[in-house]
Amino acid sequence: MWFTSLFTNGGVASTVLMLAISIFAGLLIGKFKIKGISLGITWVLFVGILLSALGIVCNGEMLHVVKELGLILFVTGVGLQVGPGFFKSFAKGGLSMNIMTLVNVALGVGITILIAKLAGQELTDMAGVYTGAITNTPGLSAAQQAVGELGIEGAADRLAAGYAVAYPLAVVGMIVCCLILKPRNLDAEPTVLSDGDNGQNGVNGQKGKGGILLIPIFVIIALGIILGSIPIPVGMKAPVKLGLAGGPLVVALIAGWLGVKKGWYGTDFTDGQGVHMLREAGIALFLAGVGLSAGGKFVETVQVHYMWVVYGVIITMVPPLLVAGFGRLVLKMNWYTLAGFIGGSHTDPPTLAFANTVAPEGCKLPNTGYATVYPLTMFLRIFSAQLLVLMA
Repeated sequence: MWFTSLFTNGGVASTVLMLAISIFAGLLIGKFKIKGISLGITWVLFVGILLSALGIVCNGEMLHVVKELGLILFVTGVGLQVGPGFFKSFAKGGLSMNIMTLVNVALGVGITILIAKLAGQELTDMAGVYTGAITNTPGLSAAQQAVGELGIEGAADRLAAGYAVAYPLAVVGMIVCCLILKPRNLDAEPTVLSDGDNGQNGVNGQKGKGGILLIPIFVIIALGIILGSIPIPVGMKAPVKLGLAGGPLVVALIAGWLGVKKGWYGTDFTDGQGVHMLREAGIALFLAGVGLSAGGKFVETVQVHYMWVVYGVIITMVPPLLVAGFGRLVLKMNWYTLAGFIGGSHTDPPTLAFANTVAPEGCKLPNTGYATVYPLTMFLRIFSAQLLVLMA
């Protein structure tokens, strides 16, 4: 029957159909919350895994292109949104938070290596668990790109499986970290920065001049891909690269910052609905592509490597509890800002959404903490995921 073959022939129409079903169903399920917590768009990944595990066949080469294009669109949108306020954030305590981010990432990498050695795990596989435990999708892509260049057979699928296994509890774990550090009397916590800043990272609200016509998105992408392809020698068996995620992110970050600063366009463009849709559509395509690619071996992987769930929880929770705990107890950081920091240092939107739900109306401090550390975190996570593969 023609209808049955549409789900099994692995053609272009079948692949696009499965992508659409994964995204539609995943976004729909993501609207439901349990005690105020939702995995949100992450459900797109799990719907894709389910369809693949049920025997749905897709075009592998097409899925690869969709994944990479989706990721590029996502990081380009993020860079444009975060760029305008990134550099000004350093005058508002951003330097200390980014130093904390360096320590947080170093702890995560160190714990991953330690687990691999003590538990006898392949470091390449643990790189996948690491990217899931820190909910960093571009890091997964960078690791998969690295194993592809090294010619490690089957490693890309295991990386995706490790990511998918660790991701769900990572989302919950970071919110638990915020709750552990939450003061008993949250009403006494300041809701604005001490100098009266409204927590918007110094981003002005001027109107754009022509909007998207003044920012050629695909020029940013082209320049970003060129930048991301430059090899950076690190004295290992292969160089690291900013890659398809890091390159466009850097260029978009600079474009967002410089464009607003020069008045070429306003934050109504960089943080407008068009860029937001670009970002969300991109990550949805990537997650659907990853799920449909990895689902065939997912169940088998979980049965064999069920301890990856435990390892993921350790990688997720230990670094932020130590680093954010230091920020709270020693540096006396505002809890709202700190909750945003925890989300930003793991590039995790659900944690930011949780912090904004708890914060009183008009409080932008969670957004400040998130945006201040997000760009540096993204770069470090992309590099560290590659380094774990190269160290294997």
